[in-house]
Amino acid sequence: MNTDVSALLSTLKVWGTTYTARGVVAILILIAGIFLSKKVARLVKKAMERKEVDLTLIGFVHGLLLYSLIILVAIAAASQLGINTTSFLTIVGAAGLAIGLALKDTLSNFAAAVMLLLFRPFRAGDAISAAGVTGSVQAITLFNTILHTPDNQKILVPNTKIMGDTITNITANPIRRVDLVVGISYEDDIDQAKATLEKILAEDSQILQEPSPTVALTELANSSVNFAVRPWVKTQDYWSVRCRLIEKIKKVFDQEGISIPYPQQNIHLFRGEQTVKKSNTKRYP
Repeated sequence: MNTDVSALLSTLKVWGTTYTARGVVAILILIAGIFLSKKVARLVKKAMERKEVDLTLIGFVHGLLLYSLIILVAIAAASQLGINTTSFLTIVGAAGLAIGLALKDTLSNFAAAVMLLLFRPFRAGDAISAAGVTGSVQAITLFNTILHTPDNQKILVPNTKIMGDTITNITANPIRRVDLVVGISYEDDIDQAKATLEKILAEDSQILQEPSPTVALTELANSSVNFAVRPWVKTQDYWSVRCRLIEKIKKVFDQEGISIPYPQQNIHLFRGEQTVKKSNTKRYP
């Protein structure tokens, strides 16, 4: 009896010593591995920043590399504990399939992030309109695209919605055209109005001379004669020029006596004789 107990205690002692040592080594591997993973991911990030790689791609690669390295470290630590990593990987693969089916939308967002980074329809800092939202792109993460709206709201849009919708990159090109429609009254002088509009455009220093601005009569509408006013500006000057032009056109037209029609209703009342018509009716018993 004593022999059996001694053998059991001896076995437990050996087992405890062995697995305690393995546990300590596994913990050290885990700690050192996570530290080195962060270090490697940080070095790769800095190298990409020195190469002036797009910020969205830097963030994506940094996150993907970091999590991949941490997973490899976790597998190495498990192997040190004596866990059969082959079986473990098989179990993880089966679990991954089940999780993948459960999280298909999340994985779709990840795939969409890869597509966005490969085809590059926009970059960080671009103003875009997509998925019913307009804003400035802050970052493309593994699952969302982060936008800041003009009134400084932060919006997270799933990447699949971005890829599945029409993407308008508002600031992709260096210049934009301002499209205005200016109406004058039918009683006003067309030549005077056109010359006045051309003068207003010529006096604005932020309006580009090439491509040349356009002022053209485009429509004889129900209550106005409409001119298309289309100057070209640098993209960053678009809103300042547009707002300034609208204000200046109104002020100059008032000075020149050129009227801008607005919707109105004229009601004419006529007083005449009231006539009453009698209609024949049939009565039934």
